[in-house]
Amino acid sequence: MSQQYPDLAKDPAHKPTQNTVRIAAVQYLLRSINDWNGFENQVRFVMKAAGDYKPQFVVFPEIFTTQLLSFMDTSDLRRAVRNMNDFTSRYIDLFTELAAHWGVHIVGGSHPTITDGQLLNTAYLFTPGGKVFTQDKIHLTRWEREKWKGDPGHHLRVFDTPHGRISILICYDIEFPELARKVCEQGADIIFVPSCTDDRQGFWRVRYCCHARAIENQVYVAVTGTVGNLAVEGLGLHFGQAAIITPSDFPFARDGIAAEGVPNMEQIVIADVDLGKLISNRVNGTTIPLYDKRIDVYDNDVDVITTR
Repeated sequence: MSQQYPDLAKDPAHKPTQNTVRIAAVQYLLRSINDWNGFENQVRFVMKAAGDYKPQFVVFPEIFTTQLLSFMDTSDLRRAVRNMNDFTSRYIDLFTELAAHWGVHIVGGSHPTITDGQLLNTAYLFTPGGKVFTQDKIHLTRWEREKWKGDPGHHLRVFDTPHGRISILICYDIEFPELARKVCEQGADIIFVPSCTDDRQGFWRVRYCCHARAIENQVYVAVTGTVGNLAVEGLGLHFGQAAIITPSDFPFARDGIAAEGVPNMEQIVIADVDLGKLISNRVNGTTIPLYDKRIDVYDNDVDVITTR
């Protein structure tokens, strides 16, 4: 057994207060609005619909706050995205209130945030107790680099909650197995993937990688995306479908999908996941990839053999 991965079945610090965790993933519809109140009213409506099901976690999509651009001056897109930072305090106040009111942890999608002069794609985690945590996107897409002139984050975080250890990998970040492996080596049970993809190819890149990460690391992955369209450059088309994804083994859903939504519709996808099954499967599963790692091999150079 690799000493690089903690024995989560025995780790006293890794004991959630309950085994069954309910996740609500929001397929958020980007529709044009006239002001901040339009955004706030839609978010409150969605949270009431989700909160009535009493989930432990609610997850919104990546950069769903770009809905605010529908009433902003976007003639200079780079400037407009940076001006979204003016709404950051109101965004934080809104979701802090909602997390407390519904007694739920909210992964508030992500929001373009200026930190130390850099434009970061930042995901926010709001707790029922009023705490706010962040996770910056590590890998930026070409659009974010070239059109928005955004800046990448540099640090990964795992959040130890009463309902298991969680991590947030924003959209493109789930396509890099190194990130998921690092957070899972620190005991992540659920990886939340707020996403925003404009076409079917982009959607499936993210979705297939979510399945791969769930299998490789024996974790649950909750992914959701934006749907709808806005009359803003780069936001005119979205392809989104939320899903709660499981490892592929006997204790879980046959196809590795606990629940999934109807593509491109405003919807909330809800599923219960069992952390007890997850932890047991890591040591008793048909395969146990976390414990079967060969780090002694991974550190070796690859031999390139010429056959010509």
